[in-house]
Amino acid sequence: MKQQITPYNTDAGKKREVENMFDNIAPKYDMLNHLFSMKIDTLWRKNLVKWMEQDHPKEILDVATGTGDLALALCKGLKTKVVGLDLSKKMLDIGVEKVKKQKLEDSITMIKGDAENLSFEDNRFDAVSSAFGVRNFEDLEKGLSELRRVVKPGGSVYILEFSKVEGILSPFYMFYFKNILPAIGRAVSKDSRAYTYLPDSVNAFPYGEGFKEILLSLGFKKVEYKKQSFGIATIYKATK
Repeated sequence: MKQQITPYNTDAGKKREVENMFDNIAPKYDMLNHLFSMKIDTLWRKNLVKWMEQDHPKEILDVATGTGDLALALCKGLKTKVVGLDLSKKMLDIGVEKVKKQKLEDSITMIKGDAENLSFEDNRFDAVSSAFGVRNFEDLEKGLSELRRVVKPGGSVYILEFSKVEGILSPFYMFYFKNILPAIGRAVSKDSRAYTYLPDSVNAFPYGEGFKEILLSLGFKKVEYKKQSFGIATIYKATK
């Protein structure tokens, strides 16, 4: 059995460790996120919103919503209602303030919850999304199955996740990802492990055809994906 990558390597379990990690880094999360990606992550979210636009969803569940960047992009871009769900209360607190600042409280609801044990009924949402969240699931198949369960038949789950740069740029990117990024993350966030966990978890996570096969094995009828920025990230569309 493949060893599970966890933030702190304790006996608490991945789910609890991930919750603690995001609570720890929440105050610096947005700043570091945009710094490390040079704000290209904003473009990736816009591409996901544009792809979802063809589905005309009326209500979306955004899982692992964090501080709400994707939930906000979906709400504003698609003029739809969004439920944002996350394990970390401190990340959600920041998201709630963003929603209030943009006066979108009537359209976006932020709730604490577990993606692997969703409290919603079957076939509830027109679409489900998750940006950089499924990699942190304790039980990947269980979490993905839950996302499939709550989306309506014919609806799709959209997943934005880190993948791996291939080709001539790969060694340069991996050096940055495994050395420079963790060093800056440690210095700014004061969490010695969180930004080492990031490249470790990305390296261990399936991507491209490998992730597509997992989604198909869980019962999705069709899976498509689009690489972003030379493969740094990938958007997957899994249709129920």
